[in-house]
Amino acid sequence: MSETAQTQRLSTEVKPLAELLQYQDGSIVSRVLLKNKGGTVTLFAFDHGEGLSEHTAPFDAFVFVVDGEAEVEIAGDVYRVKSGETITLPANISHAVRAATRFKMLLTMIRA
Repeated sequence: MSETAQTQRLSTEVKPLAELLQYQDGSIVSRVLLKNKGGTVTLFAFDHGEGLSEHTAPFDAFVFVVDGEAEVEIAGDVYRVKSGETITLPANISHAVRAATRFKMLLTMIRA
């Protein structure tokens, strides 16, 4: 088997998403699952009350809530999202995230 085929085989294994990253007390932890010129897919785990302060990003982002609940503020409007729900973060619009409970999200950022 070629090296490329071996790499593809390793990257195509089935993995339990919620178990790829563990919570840490008083912290936000992240793990990049996929990165290429088109964008990134990153898993985040927030302890209760932790958050990302208001900021902007030059690319659209898609959030999928894997576990727990969070408040996502976009341009001053607050949205409550919970496990199984999604929200889109538009490019160049201010947003912030705060964990209402322990919270895991999958963030897909599209660069193209």
